[in-house]
Amino acid sequence: MEGVKLKKSAFFMQFLATILIANLVCLTGVVYAWPSYTYALLKSNETVLEMPMTTGQLSVVGSLTNIGALLATPFCGYVLDKFGRKYAAMFFGIPFVVAWGIIAVTKSVYLVILAVGLAGVGASGQVVTTVYISEICHDSIRGGLTSSTVSGFFIGLLFSYALGGYLSYYHVAYVCLALSVMYIIFIALLKESPVFLLKCGKEKEAAESIAFYHRIEMNSKEMEAEIRKITLQLDPRIVKMLEAGSDEAATEELLDKPQSITEKEEQPESAWQFLKRSESSKRALIVVLAIMSLTILMGSIILQVYAEPLFKEAVPTMDSNTCSILLALDYLIASLVCACMLDKFGRKSLIIVTSVLSGVLTILLGSQLHLHFAPHWFTAFLIYAYSFMYNLGAAVVPFVLTAEVFLPEVRGLGNTCSMACMWISNFVVLIIFNPLVEACGLGITFCFFSVICFITAAYSYFYMPETKGLSVDAIQPLFLKKERRKN
Repeated sequence: MEGVKLKKSAFFMQFLATILIANLVCLTGVVYAWPSYTYALLKSNETVLEMPMTTGQLSVVGSLTNIGALLATPFCGYVLDKFGRKYAAMFFGIPFVVAWGIIAVTKSVYLVILAVGLAGVGASGQVVTTVYISEICHDSIRGGLTSSTVSGFFIGLLFSYALGGYLSYYHVAYVCLALSVMYIIFIALLKESPVFLLKCGKEKEAAESIAFYHRIEMNSKEMEAEIRKITLQLDPRIVKMLEAGSDEAATEELLDKPQSITEKEEQPESAWQFLKRSESSKRALIVVLAIMSLTILMGSIILQVYAEPLFKEAVPTMDSNTCSILLALDYLIASLVCACMLDKFGRKSLIIVTSVLSGVLTILLGSQLHLHFAPHWFTAFLIYAYSFMYNLGAAVVPFVLTAEVFLPEVRGLGNTCSMACMWISNFVVLIIFNPLVEACGLGITFCFFSVICFITAAYSYFYMPETKGLSVDAIQPLFLKKERRKN
């Protein structure tokens, strides 16, 4: 079912709202970069804390954000569906306020460690961010705006590195505290997602939300069409119709037929129950989890961790912080270009091409590290080239796919599972990296990552449908075997 056409004023409003919502991911990027430029200060005898941190404590500070996010992620789906997208987004901003407030006033090593863990809870709110943005955006620009969550993370990294280079320890904390408070205030000015409001039976509030984000009149035909579109997505009978292969006209007629008493009685069900009976949702979840895990196993996180010693070898005259800033800038530019390309070239073609080219670049990087067949500067070039190519598509598409393929009933659950998969995959890659290097060498390990890149491209080609410009009800049949055979 077609929705309203995108107006320029609606594009501006949705773009502005996306920037405000994506600030939560920006705050995550800030806190992720914070340990890197405070490391030397925290371990020195001139530390601002009551005592220098030990090596073990510094390791905890560097990893606790991931642990906090992993532990909090399973609760994101519940918060999303219980309190709504808007209040969930505000809720996950609170841990950042508390964390930076603690860092700004305390000299206790253990309270700083606690603060970093609390920031990790806020970082898990990326689930909320992607769902919120995807539900307020027009289908034609959903991919580009949803991918802003990735760009927001890199903006946070860059901003944090810049703060660390020019401000003192406590001034950084004050600025980050102010940004966290401002984020919550700005989100309070936005409207709730119309999808969530209709799910709660609040049609008037949903119409106001649609009018706010899509800039259309309350009593217009456009409003009626948009409400019908969302109502169709929320109707529990749509699963049976889509999986029975009904045509679009028959699907639209669904709304004109009242539900039977039996159907009304069966309607309340948990997200898990809905997932069990929805074949398209189960297949979508499998594809999303596979794409998410494969793209992380391509080795980008390892490259980030191992970049500093590689840069010291490749360009010893450059400051390591400068190299880190340039790498974050490389990530950011690639993600912004990706946002412009997603709704033009599609998700499937972008992830396939970037995965193949990433595989080629990791083979070259692995060969260079193993054989040293080129000058040292070539190593730095390959690191930047691979980082750019990876973030041009393979790093972004899984998050966009996660935000747009699930029906509203399982959207919170699907996004929660995807983010949990991301944190677990990151942990697994970091755990197996050192044993692989010791057993095979650094160069051969990167060649292993190249194999994963090619597997990702092959899996995407055979199993991932193209979702560009499609509404969620139009996406569901693409995950069914019989529909895929027709195409």
